[in-house]
Amino acid sequence: MRESSRTRLPFEVWALVAGGFTVALGYGVVAPAIPQFALEFGVSNFAASAIVSAFALMRLLSAPLAGWAVGRLGERRCYTAGILIVAVSTGAAAFAADYAQFVVLRGLGGIGSTMFTVAATALLIKVSPPTARARVASLNAAGFLLGGLLGPVFGGALAALGLRAPFIFYFVTLVAAATVVAVALRGSRAAGRRDPGEPGEHAEVTVRDALATPHFRTLLLSVFAFGWSSYGVRVSVIPIFVAVAFQGDAALAAWVLAAYAAGNAILIFPSGRWNDTLGRRPMLVTGAAVLALSYLALPASPEIWVVFVILFVAGAGSALVNPGQQAVLADVLAQRRGGGVVAAYSMTSDLGGVMGPLVAGALVDAAGFGWAFGVTAALLAAATLAWLAVPDSRRLASG
Repeated sequence: MRESSRTRLPFEVWALVAGGFTVALGYGVVAPAIPQFALEFGVSNFAASAIVSAFALMRLLSAPLAGWAVGRLGERRCYTAGILIVAVSTGAAAFAADYAQFVVLRGLGGIGSTMFTVAATALLIKVSPPTARARVASLNAAGFLLGGLLGPVFGGALAALGLRAPFIFYFVTLVAAATVVAVALRGSRAAGRRDPGEPGEHAEVTVRDALATPHFRTLLLSVFAFGWSSYGVRVSVIPIFVAVAFQGDAALAAWVLAAYAAGNAILIFPSGRWNDTLGRRPMLVTGAAVLALSYLALPASPEIWVVFVILFVAGAGSALVNPGQQAVLADVLAQRRGGGVVAAYSMTSDLGGVMGPLVAGALVDAAGFGWAFGVTAALLAAATLAWLAVPDSRRLASG
């Protein structure tokens, strides 16, 4: 454990973590205001919630474009371009004249979001020391987690200024993040565009190359299940479950989700160290199994306090899985170029995040919460078994 902790992290890591925190802070402010702002145009609740789906759909569809852009422009330029697209579209959304404009602008934001997400992940993978890949992933996840937790605090203060104020705030934070990363990485050779023939530049890993590795195939199943459960069902179906089963309001649902965040926060830093020292496989198997059991237990909760405990445990399980997944991706690439591979990883996670709420919501209507959470648990159990079937990915390359 001491070897991972002693490894000095490149300055690019700290710049990207700072940028990620700033982005998450702004998004935490604007996210609750998005559907409420849409309702100001006199549309239905379904149309208002579709704004979130439009953003997620464009993230999903634009992932191959983002992978191509990283290869052509380099990580730093692609990151800056992507984040500025989100900034401009978000700032313009504050002055949207009608619902159609709002939808288009949020869709454009989804394209930019994918560009800077893929670029940031690709760069983090490229500059992560082989002995600290999961530690870097946990730092990045912690930055987003902290920003997401602080965002609603600022959002509450901005609420008095009207529904347009959060969009302006997010625009400012995005410009700040783009400036920080662009300036900090201006002299970084790793962050710039380099041709395969240049000294020190390795050949690019294609998606086909990665798919030939059983670890990457397992990783895609895992991130799909994780996106389905943690990014999809958790934020869409669990609040409905709290409202229906326990007559809870939005505030109670928010506290339940906060319990998940608390469990995640407690283990996110140790998880990075454990993934680097004990191995990816033990953490991924344990974390995915904990998540599967948590979702399986949810519909049988007799009291609301049991839901709090289950979500706290599930958050701890997700903290074991999240850094390990990015570390496996880094092991597959082994500090080589692979924008398309990172894009496939991101696209698969987004696909799970889009499909999870839709399928689980339909199952709730047709058969109840037991089936919705049961299918989610089955996906996570499949990921658990898949990780058991492959050796630890640290054996793929030493860097």
